[in-house]
Amino acid sequence: MTDASLNSPDASRPAKSLTHEDARTKKRNASERRFRMYGVAAIGTGLFFLLALLTAILSAGLPAFKQAVVEVPFTLTQEEYDEAEKALLKTGVYTEYFITSLSSTMDAEGVEIEFDKKAVERLLGKVGGELRTYYRENEDDLGAPIAFELAAASRVDRYLKGTFTRDDLQAGNRFFMPEDFDLIDAMREAGLVKQVFNWNFITGVDTGVDNPGGAGIGASVLGSFFMMLVVLVLSLPIGVAASIYLEEFAPKNRFTDFIEVNIANLAAVPSIVFGILGLAVFIQFAHLPQSAPLVGGLVLTLMTLPTIIISTRASLKAVPPSIRDAALGVGASKMQAVFHHVLPLAAPGILTGTIIGLAQALGETAPLLLIGMVGFVARYPETFVEGFFEPNSAVPAQIYNWAARSDAVFTEKAWGGIIVLLLFLITMNTIAVILRRRFERRW
Repeated sequence: MTDASLNSPDASRPAKSLTHEDARTKKRNASERRFRMYGVAAIGTGLFFLLALLTAILSAGLPAFKQAVVEVPFTLTQEEYDEAEKALLKTGVYTEYFITSLSSTMDAEGVEIEFDKKAVERLLGKVGGELRTYYRENEDDLGAPIAFELAAASRVDRYLKGTFTRDDLQAGNRFFMPEDFDLIDAMREAGLVKQVFNWNFITGVDTGVDNPGGAGIGASVLGSFFMMLVVLVLSLPIGVAASIYLEEFAPKNRFTDFIEVNIANLAAVPSIVFGILGLAVFIQFAHLPQSAPLVGGLVLTLMTLPTIIISTRASLKAVPPSIRDAALGVGASKMQAVFHHVLPLAAPGILTGTIIGLAQALGETAPLLLIGMVGFVARYPETFVEGFFEPNSAVPAQIYNWAARSDAVFTEKAWGGIIVLLLFLITMNTIAVILRRRFERRW
């Protein structure tokens, strides 16, 4: 056997080429293509369910931002005003005036239908009281035509939105009668009924179970605002200070390892546990006012601190060690190196983590249930200080309260509250992204 035969290629093995795919390369490329397809399918599935969720929320919640009103031109003379004020049942006289004006308006539009005082009160509420209150406060409008926009009852609103039909009303009751559908259709034919934006839902307060159409989320939004102030004032300085100490100054020993492990464990503790802790410590032991935004803010601060500490430490770790070494090399102290060089570079990540932690706290419900923020009707506080100490509700707690009620209008309000909450969460996360990109430095 010669040396040429030893160095010659094996005839049984195919020659390899960069332009030719062998079996193993084809298998590897096919596996990569399948993995890409799995990734695209996973993203597509996630987007599909996200769009389905958003569609369900918007379709069920957007009607809460619309309100059916009846616009009736009404003129009250000085003589009629004096006569009504002299009567024993003053609001009843104003109601008779309104019925006469409504009937005349419908006759002018060519719509004829008979209705009485009780039918008007079922559809529009206590009209006489509203008219009397207006003219007592605005006597200069006597004798002038005024177009009153009166909010319709919740069943009228649902009928106009298509969620309440004649078939849904099996028998009449003191709130609605079968013949009221004919009156609604007649007013709609006369052009007196229209849909307007429901500002009361944004600025109003909860009205209890007897008036679902007038319920609003404004007071709950204010309660959430006061809670977020407490969380921001407490969690940001405490969380950042603890993170700086643990990451930059604390010695590496078993005690600090124990603290770090427990911080990581606290981030995974269910939020209801923090609610039980707040009930036991802040209300039963410290005797702080129950259902107050101050207590809610303290509970949410405990829940948010681990998230802020973890994100802040990650931001501090992301700063290159060369920044610290350079600062120490030119004579800066350890504290000067951290606060003058490391902390400014880590600020975008710290702000992002803080805002995300606040957004997480804003959507929590379980801790607020345990400290009693759903057991009453929320109201606006009279002063800024009372906003922290007076009982109030929060947006998630108010949504839970509405969803637990049986009336379909409250369910619609709950979906509308979810839209309001999502808008706040999207805004806060958008601010976090903008701040991060605005202040982020690359090296």
